[in-house]
Amino acid sequence: MLSMTAQERIGAVLAGRMPDRPPVSFWHHFPPDAQAGRAAVDAHLNFLSRFDVDFLKVMNDNSYPCDVTVRNASDLRALPVLEGTEAGFDRQLDLIRALAAEVGGRVPLVTTIFNAWAVMRYIAVPRTDPRHHPPDLSREMPPRDEHMAELIAEDRTAVGKGLDAIARSLANFARRCIEAGADGIFLSVRDEFVSTEANGPGTYDELARPGDGRILTAASEGTLNVLHVCGHPRDFAAFADYPVHAVNWADRAAGPPIAEVVGQTRAAICGGVDNLSTLPEGKPADVVAEVHDAVRQAGDRPIVIAPGCTFDPQKVPEENLQAMLHAAWEAKY
Repeated sequence: MLSMTAQERIGAVLAGRMPDRPPVSFWHHFPPDAQAGRAAVDAHLNFLSRFDVDFLKVMNDNSYPCDVTVRNASDLRALPVLEGTEAGFDRQLDLIRALAAEVGGRVPLVTTIFNAWAVMRYIAVPRTDPRHHPPDLSREMPPRDEHMAELIAEDRTAVGKGLDAIARSLANFARRCIEAGADGIFLSVRDEFVSTEANGPGTYDELARPGDGRILTAASEGTLNVLHVCGHPRDFAAFADYPVHAVNWADRAAGPPIAEVVGQTRAAICGGVDNLSTLPEGKPADVVAEVHDAVRQAGDRPIVIAPGCTFDPQKVPEENLQAMLHAAWEAKY
């Protein structure tokens, strides 16, 4: 088979066809001084030049535009529906436009959007550290989610109204991202601390899932929409039905394994490498073994090789990233 371009390779996988070799990508958050403006553009372009991944995840570390101070649950009723171009949104749109102009369609651009629940957590308890880190999979309830449970207990309807306003705003933003030149969105969701005993077993379905659908509908013109299921999913099968082109999750660190998921979803599988243990602590041979095992688990399904989530660039040796690339480049179906 003749060598494909990154666009052709991704396109083949999304169509269910085996490409010349598995596409591969990975990503990490950039420092606070490279999260917007020309510095962010250069950080992404330098990353792409250095690693030659098959799709570029456009990192989005801009704060959600919000002038509402949340002292209690009723304050969430005041959250407005935004146009998707406000300060914060506009910085990401500028980044997408600049990357689309400079990459020129060489690789798909997939821009990050955190779902309404994730956004509300940081509206209720604002971030004090501008740096972003790989997820904590310890299963301990984060203070933000404890506070969300308090808000739900105080006024469940107000929380629902606030989430709906955020989801509508993110839907407008998602649409603007596609118009700005993104090939799709990378929607991050997490149900681990939502449908708890305190909140009720159906809380995600009631309060969060409708917003996920609204955002994905707004991004439906995208050609590479990726769903990222973060953490330890309580109900992976419910996410497997989402209308996306690919699904990414921590198959090694959290599960379920790839071999189990191939029968649950029509979306392309995107995963295979442990970003929390193997990449930072393993040897290149360990990374290679996980790539080969991921291809084996996928069987007759084409797969995009990727980590389960973001990795810490201060802890991951470059030789492990290069091993991941070369293992995918040399892999045979």
